[in-house]
Parts: sequence; C-alpha cells; structure tokens
Amino acid sequence: MRKFLLAMLAAALPSLTMAAGGGVALEQFRGDLHDQASLQRGAKLFVNYCLSCHSAAYMRYNRMGADLGLSDDQVRDNLLLATDKVGDTMTIAMPVKEAKRWFGNPPPDLSVIARARGADWLYTYFKTFYVDSKRPFGVNNVVFPEVGMPHVLWELEGLKQPIYRTVTEHGESKQVLSGYRMVSKGSMSADEYDQAATDLTNFLVYMAEPIALKRQSMGIWVLLFLTIFAVIAYLLKKEYWRDIH
Repeated sequence: MRKFLLAMLAAALPSLTMAAGGGVALEQFRGDLHDQASLQRGAKLFVNYCLSCHSAAYMRYNRMGADLGLSDDQVRDNLLLATDKVGDTMTIAMPVKEAKRWFGNPPPDLSVIARARGADWLYTYFKTFYVDSKRPFGVNNVVFPEVGMPHVLWELEGLKQPIYRTVTEHGESKQVLSGYRMVSKGSMSADEYDQAATDLTNFLVYMAEPIALKRQSMGIWVLLFLTIFAVIAYLLKKEYWRDIH
C-alpha cells in the first residue's frame, strides 16, 4: 500500500509543478542564499522597482542590511528611499483605497511571496512579460495571465512580443508559445537581465525566510547530536540488558 501511494505521489508531482505555473512549464531558478553580492543587487532592484507599490512589511531595513553584510550607513545611503529610519519596516506610502482604484486590487505585500508562489514561478514571471495592447498597462504575462500590473523592469529587459506555433492534438489545433521577438531593446543584454531576474528572485527567497541559512546550519548540528545520542543510547541499552540477553 505504501509503495502504491508513493508511486501515485511521484506521478502527480509533474502536474503539480505545471499547475503552479498555470499550465506553463516553469524555468528552473538557480539562486544561492550564500551569494551576498547577488542578494545585495536583488535588494537594490527590489527597493528601486518594487517597493513603490509593493510593501515588505515583515522585513526591517537594518535586519536586511545585517544579513546582507551592509552597515546601517550603507543601507541609509543606498536602500532607504521610503523612510529615514533604518529600523523601520519596508512599508509604502500608497493608500490602500487609491491602490484599489488604480489597480483593481491593492498590490500584495511581498514579504513571503517566494513561499507562496515558489522561486521557479517568480523567476519565470520576471522573464515572461510580453506586449499586449488589450491590457490596461499594455503588457501581459505567460505565467500570470491578465496580470494587473505593468512590467516595471521593461527599461532593463526591453519589450517583446510572443511567437506562437500551431500544434494539433486529438484533432484540435491550438496556439502554443514558442518564443519571443524583441520589439524594443532594454538597457541590459539578455544575459544581464537573466542575472537581474536571478538576483531579484534570490532576494525574495531570502526575505521570505531570513533565517533559512541559520536553520539549515542548526539542522546539521541537530542531526549530528541525534546520531551521537543514538550510539550512546544503543550502548546503554546493551549494558542494561546484558544479563538478560
């Protein structure tokens, strides 16, 4: 029975992955929470391009700076745009009522978005905006159809149009995305923008669980302790039961 359940779960995993991306195959995110340079670049992108609309109310500037190897002065000089106190949380000044009127719904807080959506989803999301004149902001997104926000990184990536090909399945034809065509170049090359998307996703993954690296390090010591304790417990058991066995 156990083997059957495991087999069913393994078979379901691919479909769960596709469901997380709305039926779109997600690109694999290759980030590293040990890479402080990447996290610092991601923090800069987040503050400059995301924090004007999206808050991160569960993160404080000084906590972020300490984790990313930045002094309070560096945080104040480079990342403190919405407040003048490094001990403040990363909130925004946009009124909720106005945000709802402008966007339909208030932009969500991004403190734990990486845990809610997943790193692969976020990474793919940043790379799959395309021109769509039918949308209010002129863009749409492959993994988030009918998205209600502009492509805030368009100056970096540029603007692109989707290229579709027709495929026939079970006698029915449908359009499948096969790539993109650039219609307006950005300030970054494709590789540079890919790195920017990686850095921003890396920062969001860090922000969703700032203690992740410490937890993982602590977990190694806990496992080591349990291993040693198991050996000691086994030897004690043998000693106590020696006369019986």
